[in-house]
Amino acid sequence: MVGLGMIGGGVAVSLATSGLVPAVYDIRPTAADGLPGVPAPLGSPAEVAAASDVVMVAVVDAAQAREVIGGANGLLKGARPGLTLVLLATVELPVVRELAAACADAGVGFLDCGVTPGDRAAENGMVAILGGDQDVVDRALPVLDGWARKVVHCGPLGAGMATKIARNVVTYGGWRTVAEAVALVEAAGVEPARLTEVIDTADPGGTTLLQLLRLRTAGEGALPDALADKIEPLMAKDLDAARALAAELGVPVPLVDVARAHARQTLDRQPAERQPADRQTADRQPADRQPADRRTFDHQTADRQTLDQQAEPAGDARARGLRLMDQVYGPGFSSTLPEATEPYLDETVEHLFADIWSRDGLSVRDRRLLTLGVGASLGRADLIRVQARGALHNRELTPDQLREAVLHLAYYVGWCNATAAQQGIADAIADVSPTKDIR
Repeated sequence: MVGLGMIGGGVAVSLATSGLVPAVYDIRPTAADGLPGVPAPLGSPAEVAAASDVVMVAVVDAAQAREVIGGANGLLKGARPGLTLVLLATVELPVVRELAAACADAGVGFLDCGVTPGDRAAENGMVAILGGDQDVVDRALPVLDGWARKVVHCGPLGAGMATKIARNVVTYGGWRTVAEAVALVEAAGVEPARLTEVIDTADPGGTTLLQLLRLRTAGEGALPDALADKIEPLMAKDLDAARALAAELGVPVPLVDVARAHARQTLDRQPAERQPADRQTADRQPADRQPADRRTFDHQTADRQTLDQQAEPAGDARARGLRLMDQVYGPGFSSTLPEATEPYLDETVEHLFADIWSRDGLSVRDRRLLTLGVGASLGRADLIRVQARGALHNRELTPDQLREAVLHLAYYVGWCNATAAQQGIADAIADVSPTKDIR
């Protein structure tokens, strides 16, 4: 065992408990103190390799992994024929391939092995998430069984690390979800403990987090059509409600925005196709009724779709455009438009906002920054004002960031045009600051 931190030290204790007393190394001479059954560290990784058939490597990062495996006194210096190295550190896949190649050149087997949960390492409580050749796995299995609660061979070299990285995405993505949810309830005057109570009571086993994965597995890789038909409108409705609450309370919820924008893809739906307004008829077959073999996800196709088109029937371009205008310019902006239709306004709402501002390729904030640049280049304080006001309402930019943007733009659009930009931003700050804390 090389590395006696929380994970490596725990693995060493579990091995000792299983009767497989390991040879160990750590840069700290006293690292084994307090680890039951674990002997004092040897003088180098090379000495550990010379005394072992299987060596686990639990270090912090790629640089440390390179050093303990291929360094001057690294494991490969003391390796004997048939030695197997098992990398427990989470590193990028190119590093896995690099280290595996170095081991292959030395006649040493190599496995990438993600582990979880780290705090159960000393209790034979971790899952070993393996990538590598089956014969190498078979050689290492008796040792792996000595410290792992379960060994999962995910596939060839790199598969274990890819699975561990994906598992981390679920963990940290879940944390971000919780952070946004807590921000919402706190802004609404609710104690976060009440949210915890609701979730713990409704889902004590935490099964909801992996429900989509299990449903996909049951549906042979995709959600069954009938189930997706039921979930999609509920998902769109609930995420829209979350975004509306966030807008009302001034709480940024970028993960909610992304979840809403990609709702159809999440449910294995093909993004809805755009049509000219005069072809959007009531009898058009909705995209979510297409045969299952056509519901494949293509990133280039997705980039051409609008946020709300992904979850709405065709023919609702005006409502979609009005909602986007409220998102861009602030709540209630669409209500200021005249009720009578005019060709210019119709095209602005039903095409510019429904089809262009809502495309997936750029966020509203990205498009706003581009539009601010155009307004500055034209010296249009009025255009700058309305865009800056929307940015402040949505908390996309602070007043100081907008002021900094004016200085940046001045060097590109000239001082005279920048003066107009400065005036527009000053007006926007004055418009919003009396009604909203925008510091």
